[in-house]
Amino acid sequence: MITAVHTLVYSDDPTATRAFFQDVLRWPYVSEGDAGDGGVGGAGTGGSDPAEWLIFGTGPSELGVHPTSGVHGGKEWTSPKHHAIAVMCDDLDATVAELKGRGAEIGETREMGFGRGALITVPGADDMLLYEPKHAVAYHLGAPQ
Repeated sequence: MITAVHTLVYSDDPTATRAFFQDVLRWPYVSEGDAGDGGVGGAGTGGSDPAEWLIFGTGPSELGVHPTSGVHGGKEWTSPKHHAIAVMCDDLDATVAELKGRGAEIGETREMGFGRGALITVPGADDMLLYEPKHAVAYHLGAPQ
């Protein structure tokens, strides 16, 4: 039985990326340490050893499947097959202000059709979309049966 989705972020600077998730986003984590000891940490504790592998709890999740081509606004478009990570919030303006207060770099907010969003700069890695959804959400449904 599938119990969860494990997302991966590949980074040119894993120490900075982990510090961003830990200190700015304040995601709780477990630590595999150097020996895979499975220690548990929380926001603001541990994680300073660059060799330490932190696995972050990202909260409830959902997965959407998007087409690689279509028509939107009367224009045809295509996109290569890929995966992307987006994080959702209930109040985009408040979340952007809070994260900027913790040092996050966040682009201009914009209407995206499915909600309002902005790109968060993730140190050492690709940007992530932060958005306030207008669409129905599934993250409250829990794990698959």
